[in-house]
Amino acid sequence: MIITFTLNGKDYKMDVDPAMRALDFLRDVMKMKSVKEGCSEGECGACTIILNGNAVCSCLLYAGELDNKDIVTSEGLGTPEKMHPIQEAFVEAGGVQCGFCTPGFVLSSKALLDKIPNPNEEEIKKALEGNLCRCTGYTKIIDSVELAVKKISQLKG
Repeated sequence: MIITFTLNGKDYKMDVDPAMRALDFLRDVMKMKSVKEGCSEGECGACTIILNGNAVCSCLLYAGELDNKDIVTSEGLGTPEKMHPIQEAFVEAGGVQCGFCTPGFVLSSKALLDKIPNPNEEEIKKALEGNLCRCTGYTKIIDSVELAVKKISQLKG
């Protein structure tokens, strides 16, 4: 099946096995290593991507479902040299430990902040409830999102 899609701002047209999981396609074919396999059941958030503005679990999608979609992974947000404000906030506020779950949390946070630029704590918790972390308490993750709100608002002036 030929699909067209945008991945991290770049347009693609590719022949894909429509039954291949989007997770495997993004990770193995497109080399997006931030898209990680955790539970394979849509419960942990390790494979989170932003699909047409919404945080979704790529383990629950087929590659064929990416046709005509806009996809963002952590690789599309920033680089180690020039991080996105959300990525900076996670580092500065200590919302990372082993880092396995961090891309999913960052993308869920971005999807939230794109829709609700100044969320309250309950809105943050609701947006992140599909992401699990085994290392941190969730307090520093919530602190990271709150710091990201401040960083982004400062950039907008």
